[in-house]
Amino acid sequence: MTKQEKNQVLIELTEKFASNNIFYITDASALTVETINKFRRKCFEKGIEFRVAKNTLIRKALEAQEGVDYSGVYSSLNGPTSVMFSSVAKTPATVLKEFRESNEKPVLKVAYIESSIFEGDNQIDVLSKLKSKEELVGEIIGLLQSPAKNVLSALQSSGGKLAGIVKTLSERPE
Repeated sequence: MTKQEKNQVLIELTEKFASNNIFYITDASALTVETINKFRRKCFEKGIEFRVAKNTLIRKALEAQEGVDYSGVYSSLNGPTSVMFSSVAKTPATVLKEFRESNEKPVLKVAYIESSIFEGDNQIDVLSKLKSKEELVGEIIGLLQSPAKNVLSALQSSGGKLAGIVKTLSERPE
């Protein structure tokens, strides 16, 4: 790789890390070309960008980010490395989990999700169960609406009973 090519990759990675606050660093070494192409296809179908890059270029791209501390990621930058960029936190984990049912790799080295670091391959199950912001907001709204709905239904049913009692009392001879 020439110096100009390295600079181009560094610029692209720097832009990717600046625009994505969710990325997974994996080891996909020892996979055949056919297998890695299947994995890339799965990633593409789920909207994940999968890239193989040199550790030094990844580290330089991360160090170029201002105001963000990636120091917990640096220890995982050794050996063969690939990066998965996604806009949804759990999507790469579910793709890895599904693909690992029939293959030994890619192995998760570290995942960075909005300033949280998940280190090690044993974190795939945890990451695949994460909920998106939209799902969490929906659950909170549902929980907040539930008591109000209960109060309204209680008032409506009590209101019907009360109206029945008032009607009965008004129809009763004095």
